[in-house]
Amino acid sequence: MSAPGRLPRWADYGLLPLLNLCAALLISGLVIRLIGESPWAALKLMAAGAFGAQDSVGYTLFYATDFVFTGLAVAVAVHAGVFNIGGEGQAYIGGLGVGLVGLAFGSWSPWIVVPLGIAAACAFGAAWAFVPAWLQARRGSHIVITTIMFNFIASALMTYLLVNVLIKPGQQSPESREFGPGAVMPSVHQALGMIGIPFAPSPFNLASLLALAACLLVWVFIWRTRWGYALRVFGQNPQAALYAGISPQRTILVSMLISGGLAGCLGVNELMGSEHRILLDFPGGAGFVGIAVALMGRNHPAGILAASLLFGALYQGGSQLAFDMPHVNRDMVVLIQGLVILFCGALENIFRVPLAALLCRAGGSGRT
Repeated sequence: MSAPGRLPRWADYGLLPLLNLCAALLISGLVIRLIGESPWAALKLMAAGAFGAQDSVGYTLFYATDFVFTGLAVAVAVHAGVFNIGGEGQAYIGGLGVGLVGLAFGSWSPWIVVPLGIAAACAFGAAWAFVPAWLQARRGSHIVITTIMFNFIASALMTYLLVNVLIKPGQQSPESREFGPGAVMPSVHQALGMIGIPFAPSPFNLASLLALAACLLVWVFIWRTRWGYALRVFGQNPQAALYAGISPQRTILVSMLISGGLAGCLGVNELMGSEHRILLDFPGGAGFVGIAVALMGRNHPAGILAASLLFGALYQGGSQLAFDMPHVNRDMVVLIQGLVILFCGALENIFRVPLAALLCRAGGSGRT
């Protein structure tokens, strides 16, 4: 007899997330109706804002690239049984590494500076994840608490640096000077233009290729290497892993270092690819959205890609919705995004048991 709530893989990976998304959209539609707007018109506006033009697609894919990095960061840690919610702080400090490379070596060749920036993003993000990982592995501190604390510490550190150290001379806004030309990640519309394919300008840049490579590498590491197998064994049964000779301390440290390095790569997309300088709060909450992305994508790179595209569309389409509907302000858009995160993240299992029972009855009736 199958366990209560046990679903076949196609339902667990496809149907259940779809039900959660539909529930979130349904409640969002009710809220929009209550303020006097048409839910169907709002949905069409969001879809058009996300995919209705080339520049809209570019912005959607730009946001999705951020969510791929943070979603993968959460997923790697979850496979090891570790809940890393410090992706926001790790992305922040990873961006600091990117920014320091851009400020120091921006006059060098991009063939040197861009790889240095990627390496710095990974190194700084991993370093910021190391202390919470070490505290859990060696001292038993709960990693949820320490990663939350390190998010606030990262924010305070970046504020201090941008106000007192890295701020561009002669300006009031807390941001650094612009990077040199060697520290600019080429945009997709520039790359396509070089081969004769026109595409509307947008922040969408070649860091998206890095995100795709990260998906492939994470899949290979988790499911095709002995280190990934050990990590999954520890995440599913720590006692069995310890009996098999797998070190809990090493597993926690390795998973968190990889997780922090992945989150740090967000800085490559945002700073080298779009802003070309260090700004306050450039992650924009992507570290927290990565939690919902990983949960909705079932901690698998393919699912994370799909979930990242959805949340990228919500971000870009929500901006268009707030612009075109007079009664839907930015706070209402955030509410819609929050409902999707709620149902696809915290309440992702709300339909699991009823759906499993329904499929079980359908299967039983089919056999009879």
